[in-house]
Amino acid sequence: MAKNVKIGTHDGTFHCDEALACFMLKTLPRYKDAVIVRSRDMNILNTCDIVIDVGKEYDPSKHRYDHHMRDFNESVSTVIKKPGYNWTIKLSSAGLIYCHFGNEIIKHFIPQAKDSDVEMIFKYIYNTFIKEIDAIDNGITMFREEPRYHIVTDLSSRVKLLNPAWNSKDIDIDSQFLKAVELTGQELVQRIQYAAYVWLPARSNLQEAIDKRFEADPSGEIIELSRHIPWSEHLFEIEKEQNVQPPLKFVVFGNNNDYRVQCIPVAPHSFVCRLFLPEPWGGLHDETLSSVSGIKDAIFVHSELFIGGHRTREGAMAMARKALELGKAI
Repeated sequence: MAKNVKIGTHDGTFHCDEALACFMLKTLPRYKDAVIVRSRDMNILNTCDIVIDVGKEYDPSKHRYDHHMRDFNESVSTVIKKPGYNWTIKLSSAGLIYCHFGNEIIKHFIPQAKDSDVEMIFKYIYNTFIKEIDAIDNGITMFREEPRYHIVTDLSSRVKLLNPAWNSKDIDIDSQFLKAVELTGQELVQRIQYAAYVWLPARSNLQEAIDKRFEADPSGEIIELSRHIPWSEHLFEIEKEQNVQPPLKFVVFGNNNDYRVQCIPVAPHSFVCRLFLPEPWGGLHDETLSSVSGIKDAIFVHSELFIGGHRTREGAMAMARKALELGKAI
């Protein structure tokens, strides 16, 4: 690699997006030993090999990645013009760098990953991590109404706290920025490792359960997992890709005298389910629940009816089957 490679970004108050963007670039061999130059002086920035979050220019051919221009409206869907990349949140410098270098970054951390796995991990990381940073940096609110509370422990807020306070003395802001680079980078690496070694392998387990759904129950609407895995997002993708019919209603999982029957929501992260557990079971426990449900050794049903527990696999399956029967009757 050529000597004196430089990554340019703005000086002054720093934010989560350019700190993470710098980390992502420095994971790549050509930027590994690059010096981060923080300035708004275009004469200085023009000497840099790549410039992010400053410079009033977005031009990948020149490695210029600012997003603050009035006419900038790029999103994942406009930068990556491929089916399945449908996010329309305006990109920050983190999102821009991720769109252009994300696959390469993932391959750096997961070198054995197949191209198809890299693509799935790319989408997962954007949807569960980068998108939030893009939205916060661009001032895109989560709700139209005023929320009942505000989240102040997110990554962007933690980066903000690393900036020197107005009344602090003798604190080097550039050193603080490098702490932000490290902080954001640690979180990115953790999420990529999780996606590759926890989230993605769960898909094959779920696929097997869906393939055997009619063995679990003749209705084909109940699936059984040998353990609890991150199944939700995979389930909706598999259903859509393979046109799974009839739509799945319940997931049964557990071991060691602790089994669960969980209702499948109408969409990932929704609290509205396709079919809830029976209303008379809600909030009941142990003998009372067993008496009302007619299923011996039941443990509990949540008051919101989206999950219940039983001491045995057979009992959990019985709860799911009875809930399906009663739900269809209604």
